[in-house]
Amino acid sequence: MNTAVIIPALDEEAAIGSVLDEVPEGMACVVVDNGSRDRTAEVAQAHGALVVREPRRGYGSACLAGVAALRADPPDVVVFMDGDCSFDPEEILLLLQGIEDGFDLVLGSRGSGTMPFHAALANRLFALLLRYYGLRLTDVGPFRAVRYGTLSSLGMADRGYGFPIEMVIKAAKIGARVKEVPVSYRQRVGRSKVTGNPLEALKALLRILYTILRHALG
Repeated sequence: MNTAVIIPALDEEAAIGSVLDEVPEGMACVVVDNGSRDRTAEVAQAHGALVVREPRRGYGSACLAGVAALRADPPDVVVFMDGDCSFDPEEILLLLQGIEDGFDLVLGSRGSGTMPFHAALANRLFALLLRYYGLRLTDVGPFRAVRYGTLSSLGMADRGYGFPIEMVIKAAKIGARVKEVPVSYRQRVGRSKVTGNPLEALKALLRILYTILRHALG
């Protein structure tokens, strides 16, 4: 399958080169520089990625900019992953196996034991709330693979932390086939912008809860 990997990145100069070097051969990589103050863009370009600049801050903004960059020559599958070395790019192949098995959206499940306590607790809450949509998940992390056709039909719009869960909810609403596969979760390079920052962690929690409830009531 023709696969493109979208990697939103903010100040990931120390990690992005290693991430790109570990992506399986033959996959196009799009690194979306979301306003970095370091050399993230330059390092990514030196390691063979297409670099897209998205000055509007927000995880969703970066992801949407990456998707827009693929429209001229769309792939079969889009993979989203972080650029901080916390995920193993080789495990993209695990996600793609789920696509080959007939699923439309395959989520990488990190396992609660590998995450900070507050992140694991929030994930359990999100998973419980997602049962409203008929989904039984253990993780709503950012590492995932989705068919390009499915992604295009979702009308993704969230420009913030709600982007990953918006994708899952909208996929469930259209009857897309969703699956989880276990993936590794490694020590990230550098300090987390979300779990390592109490204010950002709270903002992410509230945004995700808002996204779940908005779609439930809409």
